Amino acid sequence: MNRIVIGAAVALVIGGCASMGGPPAKTSAIANLEATQGNNVKGTVTFNQEGDLIHVRASFTGLKNNGEHAFHVHEKGDCSSGDGMSAGGHYNPAGKPHGPQDADHHAGDMPNVKADSYGNASTAFVLKGVSVGGEAGIIGRGLIVHRDPDDYKSQPAGNAGPRIACAVIRAS
Repeated sequence: MNRIVIGAAVALVIGGCASMGGPPAKTSAIANLEATQGNNVKGTVTFNQEGDLIHVRASFTGLKNNGEHAFHVHEKGDCSSGDGMSAGGHYNPAGKPHGPQDADHHAGDMPNVKADSYGNASTAFVLKGVSVGGEAGIIGRGLIVHRDPDDYKSQPAGNAGPRIACAVIRAS
């Protein structure tokens, strides 16, 4: 009987300590972009969640030289169509308007990326209001790079043009 009581007490203490503000859980994901039909874009995007923030790092090749390009999380993790349209629209579980990070925006909206004179680009930024894992997370969703920059005004997708690369976001 004493062993049962001691075991229960230890479990309560351990459980209580774990819920008292220990370090936030880290969750990570990766997307390996492949070009859509007629394009040459490739890239890797990593997502590392720390608390309520997602740290994003991205690198791309094959973009338009000195061009600016939109990239977004899309609702479906499906790159089976040659044009990336199988990934559906922007990931937007809260039904918000499309926009920049500092205003109301889709969960899938991210900052534009600017390529250098060789068509390469890399960027790092932080996302708020979205999670990597969980029921409403980005794992299993699509990631799309667009030909043009996002104007952050036009609804529903920022007038970003055709989809030039696609990936499925996977846990890492």
